Formats: sequence, structure tokens, C-alpha cells
Amino acid sequence: MAGSSNSHTPSGGSGLCPSFSIDAVSSASRDGLGPPRAGSPQPSPRTRPATHFSNGGSSFDVDEDLHLSEAGPSDAPTETTALLQDVLSDRHCSHSGSCNHGTFSPRPTSPAPTDGSSDTGVDSAGDGPSASIPIIDGLISTITGSRDSSTWRRSLARKVRSKKMSTSSVLAERHGLTDTGSMYLAYYVPSVAWMSQYKLSYLKGDCVAALTIAGIYLPMALSLASNLSHVPAISGLYSFVFNPMIYALLGSCPQMVVGPEAAGSLLVGTVIRSSVDSGRGDEDDDVLHAQICGVVTGIAGATVLLAGIARLGFLDSVLSRPFLRGFISAIGFVIFVDQLVPELGLSKLASETASVDHGSTVDKLRFVFSNLDKVHKLTAIIAFVSFAVIMVFREIKRRMQPRYPGVAYIPDRLFVVILSAYLAWRLGWDRQGVEILGTVKAASGHTFTFRWPFQASHMNHIRDSMSTSFLIALLGFFESSVAAKSLGGQETFPGIQLSPNRELVALGVANFVGGCFMSLPAFGGYGRSKVNKQTGGKTPMSSVFLSLIALVSILFLLPYFYYLPKPVLCSMISVVAWSLIEEAPSDISFFLRIHAWPEIGLMLIIVLATIFYSLNLGIAIGIGLSLLQVIRHATRPRIQILGRIPGTQRFENAEDHPERLEFIEGCLIVKIPEPLTFANTGELKTRLRRLELYGTNKAHPALPRLRREEHNRNVVFDIHGVTSMDGSGTQVLEEIVRSYRDRGVRVFFSRGPDKAHEVWQQMQLSGIVDLIGGEAHYVDDVQEALKMTEVEEGSELGVRAPPLTR
Repeated sequence: MAGSSNSHTPSGGSGLCPSFSIDAVSSASRDGLGPPRAGSPQPSPRTRPATHFSNGGSSFDVDEDLHLSEAGPSDAPTETTALLQDVLSDRHCSHSGSCNHGTFSPRPTSPAPTDGSSDTGVDSAGDGPSASIPIIDGLISTITGSRDSSTWRRSLARKVRSKKMSTSSVLAERHGLTDTGSMYLAYYVPSVAWMSQYKLSYLKGDCVAALTIAGIYLPMALSLASNLSHVPAISGLYSFVFNPMIYALLGSCPQMVVGPEAAGSLLVGTVIRSSVDSGRGDEDDDVLHAQICGVVTGIAGATVLLAGIARLGFLDSVLSRPFLRGFISAIGFVIFVDQLVPELGLSKLASETASVDHGSTVDKLRFVFSNLDKVHKLTAIIAFVSFAVIMVFREIKRRMQPRYPGVAYIPDRLFVVILSAYLAWRLGWDRQGVEILGTVKAASGHTFTFRWPFQASHMNHIRDSMSTSFLIALLGFFESSVAAKSLGGQETFPGIQLSPNRELVALGVANFVGGCFMSLPAFGGYGRSKVNKQTGGKTPMSSVFLSLIALVSILFLLPYFYYLPKPVLCSMISVVAWSLIEEAPSDISFFLRIHAWPEIGLMLIIVLATIFYSLNLGIAIGIGLSLLQVIRHATRPRIQILGRIPGTQRFENAEDHPERLEFIEGCLIVKIPEPLTFANTGELKTRLRRLELYGTNKAHPALPRLRREEHNRNVVFDIHGVTSMDGSGTQVLEEIVRSYRDRGVRVFFSRGPDKAHEVWQQMQLSGIVDLIGGEAHYVDDVQEALKMTEVEEGSELGVRAPPLTR
């Protein structure tokens, strides 16, 4: 063995396993790899004095040497420290012997209630006999044969309550809290919480915020529907009737406002265009277009809803930031170029050229530049003046708002819309060749017509729109998630916590209901939600008021939208497109500064594919590359070869600074810092073999063997990071261990979970424990494993070794 003869002599009190201390220690000491700090108390965990605590009828012991010095002058639980003190004080391990697992040591189960109540906390939830209904109690008692009505109540509660609810019941009882059913109802249906806490002082701000958003975004909804989605304009208003109202009831972000977005509207338009191109409808068939819009929205809503029920809220992390930035920037550019055609009065000419109306962005740019002499001048002037006015007001508000917050209340876009509609009516712009919005009505002739989106007659449209609807759902949820997180914490209703899974459910239900009425897809938007927050909106009531305003607009104000000039609506969409593009330079400069060339390359590929070919190709390439990155990261094993810091019992990654470490002769120490699953064990054998041959994973496999076979007589696995193993991972580990044993190599496992853990059970059932030589080779730390290698090698050579102390 390398080093002096006493290099393995531990400095801890137990001789092998250093004790845990709450004092600030190095990370290595917390892992149990390093020696305890000088002067730290080192009583054996088995002989440590204990103090008896009683809390809410439950009693448990706490080690006395774990002092909470910062909790206050007294160690007794207080109103503000009881929860923290119970968690930190309950330092018992669920296994016998000394503990060196670090902070996340397995713990014994929570103490059972002593009052005779059920383990699900039913009685404390207010569901006991006091809340009984005699008729139902008598009927079910007759069926079950039980005279006690509380018996079947407890049985039913056990089946419907989740494990977290049961655990929460025990924790609530321990800390003297009441675990009621309404508490869970308020969590899953946040409107139950905020309605009971609503104050009249919030009413003014919510009303003003709703009026401001309506003045800015209701005209935008008309424009998104008619110009981007190619559906009746009323579909844009529908999305502001249903979605904000439903989200206000189910959403977990009180200040977020949902509505139609440019990206989702554009994707709906691509589905409708592809349907027209395939011969399944005519370009002027508003009824068919509205039905396709309902199908797309319904599928997107169902997708998001099912994802929420399946608790897939983590999906907002699947798509990388470069993908989203590149895709959103590409969408912004596509929208901006699309709007140039109607803004220049070239829509009629473009509809006569099939390669332009359904062509790529490059085709449209080529068409615009080749027909500049045919531009309708009045249309172009109206469009560009509207665009300039909105952009100027936007910049003025941005600069003045820090000093004069009231400028956020100015509905500049509403002024532009009203003024342009008045001028169009007064000056007769429609008779001069300027396109106007015309009659705004439902395609079926009746407002709020219910139509089930998943009818058998819609199967062709369902198949055509499935992939695009999935993308709308994914992008919409991600944008909503970004908006909710960007709004920051809210103090109005501190009990409402942001939850990705509940967001999925709320957005899914909202869009599913909207799809039944043929509305556009609607998700949360940061810009819209920021306006809501800045103009005084504090509660979801601002969304409720917005829905009511949209409803009043549909019922009474549709005739007044007749003279809205389409160039003005197009210019409003161009402003949105500009805002999507202008965010890209900051991200690009950041990635350039840190030399993140793969991210820049991904953004560039997505933008070029979208601009030069189609939106669908850009989407497919972006999602494909992002998923490949995720899979590559997930499937790469992160095993490390460890070396010992001279003069200590600390072990570090030998690939970082091998010159600072010493290597134990005849021993290969391998750290597995992650759970073993089917995803990351595919290359585990290859990586491990590379460590055996070269002592590093960075060596090219073409090199000849650099590490001699006798250096691998003993293999020590540090499995502190292996918190779980699936069947595939267990099988691969068993094959590795069996291969070592067939070659005569001793195998040890150190710092593993206790015997009650599923990892130990998997290793025992698979025969790994027997292969390595029994439980004696399953030790507490690396140093103990190294000592055992000396003992066993000495025994084979006939040398009597001193007994191991624990």
C-alpha cells in the first residue's frame, strides 16, 4: 500500500467512521469521507445521551449533542423554530451502528399518533361523526355490515388520499395543526383560497387593470385571429371570454393573465393552410376554419390537461433556452414578413400567386421586393404610421414608467384603433381600396355555439393537427411557466403556491373548454401579465373582469368593429413580432461572451430552417436537437476514480489534480455519484473498463494499456450517490460484479444505504451481496474498505492482521 504504515489509521473516535457534527465543516467531512475537525466532540452514536421530547401527543428522542445554537437562547421548540428544530434534532438513523451518511441519512418513520385516530387523519379532517349524513351512513353501514359509520369513512379516506396527504396528516398532528379537507381543496382549486381572502380594497386595481388590458389586447385578439390564424375574428375574442375566467378559478399564479399569443395563432394558421392545400376545404370557408381552430385548441388543451394529471410539470425544462430563443426569434421574423404583404396592400396579388401565399418566408420577401411598384400607397401609409405611433408610445412609456408609473394606464393601442376606425368611416377608406375588418360574427351564425372537437367527422383534421397541437401545448406551457416565474412572488395570497402541475391542469381545462367553442389557443404571456401587475391587478379578479369585458364586447360591440382598418391590425401584430425579435441580441451576446458555440449553432440552425424552408421543419429540427442533448446528458455515466489526499482520509476525484493525490496500491476506488437506471448504465461497463486500463475517462481507447492488472486486485465502489436503482441498472451492476469475481478481483461497496433501503434490497435479491462475499464487504466508508483489503491480503499471505474496530 502507498504511504506510511499508519496512513490508514483513522483519527476519529470510532476508529473508522467519523461522527456527524452540525458545526460548519468541509464538504468532504459532511460526506463522511474526511476526518472530523479537530476539537469536535466524538462520542459514539450508539452511546450518545438522548433527550426526550413530546409534541402533540407524539414522543421521540433527540440526541443531546446536536445543539441548535442559532435557534435562540433556549433549545425548547418555539412558534417559529419548532419545525426546524424537530427536523434537525431527529438525527436517528434507521440502521444500527454509526452513521456517516451525511445530511440525507435515512430516517425512521414518523411517530404514530397516540390518540387512536386513523393514519390518514380523517377525524382531524372534520370528516368524523359530527359531519355524518344519517341516510348515507345507514345505507353504507348496512352494505358493509359495520355499525360504526366512522369505520367506512376511514377506509375510504385511506384509498383516496395520497401518501403525501397521509404524511402531511401526521406532521400536522405532530405540530398541533388541523388537517382539514378544505386545506387540500384550496391547494388544488386556488379560487377557494383567494375568494375567501378577497378584500374590497383590491377591487379598484383589478377593474383598472382589466380595462387597460382589454383596451390593448382585445383589438390584438381580432388581428391575431383574422390575419395570422385565418379564422373568424370572433375566435380571438372567445379566447378572452373562457380562458381567463377558468384560469382565475384553477390557476396558481394570481397575477397572470392568459390570452392568445402570436406563436400559437401562427401555428393554427399553418394547420388551416395545410388543410386547404390538401384539398380538404376552401380558403373562404369560415365555418371549416373555425372548426379546425376548435380541433387544434381542443387537442392542445387535452394534451396539457393529461400532462398535468400525469404530473409532468417538469417538461418546461426539456426545451433548452437557445432552442426557445431561436424558435421565438424565427417566429417573430416570419410574422413580421407575413404582415408586410397586407400592410403594403399586396394581399390580392399574393393570393393569385400560389407559391407566395403558402410559400416560405424567403419567397414572400422576394415577392415583396419584386412588386414594390404595385404597393397601395394609402394602405402602406396607414400601416406604417400606425406602427410608428405605437412604437413611439411604447418607447415613451418604457422610459417614463420608472418615474411616472401612471403612464402604464394609457391605452395607446386602443386610441390608435378607435381613431383609425373613425377615420375609415369618416373618410371612406374602404372605398379607396383599404381593406377593413368588416362584419364580425360567428361562423355558424350564432355566438357561443358549442361543438365537440373530437367528433368522428373531424378525424382527418385531428390527424393533420396532432403534431402542431402538441407543439402549441408545449410552447404555450413553457411561455406560461416563464411568465409565472418572472412575475415573482406575490404577497396578496401567500398561501397560494406556484405549481407547474396545477398550471398544466388550469391551462388544459381552459383551452379544452375554449376548443369546444372554437376559440384560439390561449396561454399566459409575460407582457400581458406585466401590464396587469403594473396597472394595479393584484388578484385573479382582474382576469374575471377581463372575461366579462370580452363577453360584453361580443354581445354589444361587434357592430362597432366593422370599420377597423386591416393595415392597423397588421401593424399591431408587427409590433408584437418586433418585440419577439428584439430580445434575441442580448441572448446572442451573452452566449458569444461565454463562447457557448453549440447554443449559438442551435439558434442559427432553427432560424435558417424556419426562414428558408418552413416553420414545421424549424420546429422538428429544434426539438430533435434539444432532445438529443437531453438524452446525451442523461445517458453519460459520471463515474470517477478517487485518490486520497496525503496524510488524510479524504478522497477526491483523481482526474482533476492527480499530482496532489496518492493512489492505493492494488486498489481501484470508483465513485458512482448518481442513481443507476437503464439510461446511464448502457456505457457503464465501457467507462469502468477505461478506468481500469488508463486510470482516467479522458484517455483515447486507441492507447495501449497504461495501468497494470495487479493495480486492480481490489475494487472499491463508493455508492453514496446511488439513491435508487431500476431493474436494468441492477442487472448491469450484477454483471460487472460477477465479471470481477470471475477474474479473482475483490469487490467492496462503501457508503451505501441502510438495509431497509430499496437499493440494498435490490442488491441482495439480485445476488450482488453474495457475490462480493457477504455483508462484510458492504462497509460504512472507503477507509474501512481499504483496511479490509489489507486484512484479506494479509490473511492470504499468512500474516495475522489486527482486528478491525468499529
